[in-house]
Amino acid sequence: MTSSTVFSETQLLDLGTRAFMGLGLPPEDAADVARVLVQADLFGLSTHGLSRIESYGERLLVGGIQARARISVQSPAPALRLIDGDNGIGPLVGMHALRAAMEAAKACGVGVAFARQSNHFGPISPYGLIAAQAGFASIIGSNATTTIAPWGGSDARLGNSPLGFGVPNPDGPPFLLDMAMSVVARAKIRNALKRGATIPDTWATDHNGRPTTDPAAALDGFLLPIGGHKGYGLALLVDMFAGVLSNAAYLTHVKSWVDTPDQPQNLGHFFILIDTTRLGSAAWLTERMTDFAAILHGSPPAQADQPVIVPGEIELANMARQQRDGIVVDPAVLTLLQRHAAQA
Repeated sequence: MTSSTVFSETQLLDLGTRAFMGLGLPPEDAADVARVLVQADLFGLSTHGLSRIESYGERLLVGGIQARARISVQSPAPALRLIDGDNGIGPLVGMHALRAAMEAAKACGVGVAFARQSNHFGPISPYGLIAAQAGFASIIGSNATTTIAPWGGSDARLGNSPLGFGVPNPDGPPFLLDMAMSVVARAKIRNALKRGATIPDTWATDHNGRPTTDPAAALDGFLLPIGGHKGYGLALLVDMFAGVLSNAAYLTHVKSWVDTPDQPQNLGHFFILIDTTRLGSAAWLTERMTDFAAILHGSPPAQADQPVIVPGEIELANMARQQRDGIVVDPAVLTLLQRHAAQA
């Protein structure tokens, strides 16, 4: 393997696969994990890409995640799948659930998979892209460790759960929306603290649940949900589907992977897929998706250098560029990947 920090997609998939094999995963499982994380890197989501080898690896090494998980799938109804992840690494459980939902949707037109006994499964957009490329529209979500206080509350009771949507375009870019439930990520608050800057009081509260402009107080407090009480309700809905209906942990029953890395989190995920080929021809959907995007792109921008975009366009542009020019890997991440890969 080259010592350069720029890799082709194929090289990075190979290195990522070998790194997770070095952490004890079977080759096929390690390839599933690498596929999700490398796709995140291609999208420019480096915080959720192969850099996760650090946190995932720590938990694998202390037994908090099962390296050789025996994932099982039940079919209680023609369009319904229940996945037990056996405390496997999250992207592996996610890929099993996605494939199960795709299988059900191909047979029934609609497929729903609920996963339990899982862990952090990366960003949602890689799953949304895989589904869209196969012709499926998707609604995908997961719950998470608690970092958000209930609306009007003063302690963390719900997670910053991700929710994503995807719609295929047979002859063009798919629609991909991937979002968490907080106004901003904690990383933005940490960056403000490093700069000595204040933050908007809509980003977070202090530890007493009061809005704050002090980033230090915000880091000691709680993230605020998007849209105020409406975002709070949406976050609860994601946890209802991902946690309650999947028979996984929910709200404060989800263990912190930071505080208790050696214990299973029992995170839950849900995948709701629609086989768009049942709705019309590829030409029909392409025409409508192209027109949909054109209507939005046709809006005169408020700022000339910031044209209107459709969700997913930034990530897909990043992917095209990095597939052409190569993917830059942080030296510290590369060192860790190569260290684990050497054990494979």
